[in-house]
Amino acid sequence: MLPELFEAARRDEWKEFIADCGKFQGEIDREIAKQKFTFGELEEEEQSLGRLQRWILELDKRQFADIATSEASAARDALERSIASLNHYAGLVYDAMRVSSDSMAESAEAAEA
Repeated sequence: MLPELFEAARRDEWKEFIADCGKFQGEIDREIAKQKFTFGELEEEEQSLGRLQRWILELDKRQFADIATSEASAARDALERSIASLNHYAGLVYDAMRVSSDSMAESAEAAEA
């Protein structure tokens, strides 16, 4: 009875983690849709990803043998997708900042002419 309860608790934790990764990816998607490409937003998303990375380490510490193996594997995949989403978003932020910087430089040059 106790081992089954422990296993159920581990499975629930992994499932909760996977759901939070989905929420994280949804947040990134919303920022991209709104074209909110700011360093402040990127920093917030980096902090959220850091929380997920710390959380999976804690889950791994409680992982025993074959308990919730499929959920643990799915959680690692979800984290990898979250990392890829953040990297994509970061690229968009840096591209937007570069374009903005280039536009300001061109405006300044035109004003001087």
